[in-house]
Amino acid sequence: MRAQIDYRKGYAVLVNTPEETEFARRIGFELVGAERVVPNAPATTGSEDFAFMLERRPGCYLFIGNGAGDEHGACMIHNPGYDFNDGNLPIGAAYWALLAETYLQ
Repeated sequence: MRAQIDYRKGYAVLVNTPEETEFARRIGFELVGAERVVPNAPATTGSEDFAFMLERRPGCYLFIGNGAGDEHGACMIHNPGYDFNDGNLPIGAAYWALLAETYLQ
C-alpha cells in the first residue's frame, strides 16, 4: 500500500484571551443582564479570520446572537442560508458603544 498526503496548514485556532473575554462578558451582563448572556458556549470548529488577529493581539471573539432553532437565518455565518437578523442592529450597536466607552474611561 502507498499513500501520499498533501497537507496544508489552514486557519489558526481562535483562542480568546482571558482578560478581554471577561471584559466583554461583563459588558454583556451590564447591558442585557446575566440571564441573556451565555458565558461559556460550546466551542465551534468553524474557521474565522479573527484567529489571526488573536495570534498577535489580545482580544475576544463573541457572538451577539441571530436567533435559534429552526428560525429563518439562525444558521452560522458563511452558510448560504444565513440571513442577518436586522433586529440585532440596536443591541449590537449599544453593546459596542458601551464596550468602547467603558474601555476608554
